[in-house]
Amino acid sequence: MSVRELVVLGTASQVPTRHRNHNGYLLRWDGEGILFDPGEGTQRQMLRAGVAAHDLNRICVTHFHGDHSLGVAGVIQRINLDQVPHPVTAHFPRSGQRFFDRLRYSTAYRETVGVTEAPVDADGPLATTASYTLEAVKLSHPVESYGYRLVEPDGRRMLPDRLAAHGIKGPDVGRIQREGSIGGVFLDDVSERRRGQRFAFVMDTRLCDGVHALAEGADLLVIESTFLDDDEPLAVDHGHLTAGQAGRAARDAGVRHLVLTHFSQRYSEPEEFERQARAAGFEGELTVAHDLLRVPVPKRR
Repeated sequence: MSVRELVVLGTASQVPTRHRNHNGYLLRWDGEGILFDPGEGTQRQMLRAGVAAHDLNRICVTHFHGDHSLGVAGVIQRINLDQVPHPVTAHFPRSGQRFFDRLRYSTAYRETVGVTEAPVDADGPLATTASYTLEAVKLSHPVESYGYRLVEPDGRRMLPDRLAAHGIKGPDVGRIQREGSIGGVFLDDVSERRRGQRFAFVMDTRLCDGVHALAEGADLLVIESTFLDDDEPLAVDHGHLTAGQAGRAARDAGVRHLVLTHFSQRYSEPEEFERQARAAGFEGELTVAHDLLRVPVPKRR
């Protein structure tokens, strides 16, 4: 059975706290694992969460501020130490190539795994597999930053009542799926389109077109909400979102499950982030993230 879930490894912004590690988010998508923004301490958080280096297929860095990237060194060295047997690809803004190089080779180690570097320098698809297309969209932050989006291909849902009405059963069900028609009955006559699932990851950014493009129709949206609404001028100045802005973006995009994260250490009451996102009009499922939380991707509609 395929597993699709988010494993939250850290939720702090800028500096870790007693209760929040630097950022780190693993998306389990069927047989693959995509690690987003591994901040300092990610390797230890992986251990606490039961995540192994062998679980990683991709590393996606939104930008090169330390709370989103200082863990890259340890994670890559662990991938090599454990001799992960499958390909691992790293995506990051091309403008930060020098930072990635320094992190990858920050200390001496035996390089046994050839991590493939696939830098991002424009909006668009980065990779396509049988179960998803990975896309990047530019955001608005003091340093170049990209958000990421996973889109599953649309499929077909077979309709038993229509199959029965046309006398299609047994091996012929598979045949009409493969060939598109049987005896004048077409696939569209006995099935309907099944929309593919969508996951979006939006970190450090001001409100911008990229936020809306990434969030559009997401089944699960992970989004920064560094500040509360009263501190919106600070958010704009530092290139961040407030809880209310995140809630409105999710509302307008038709998001099903909203995960708020990346909280400033100035706040001690996480429930206020949920209250402000709700006050902004978001009515779907909402989670205020904490370290080591697991969030399943919502089931298909």
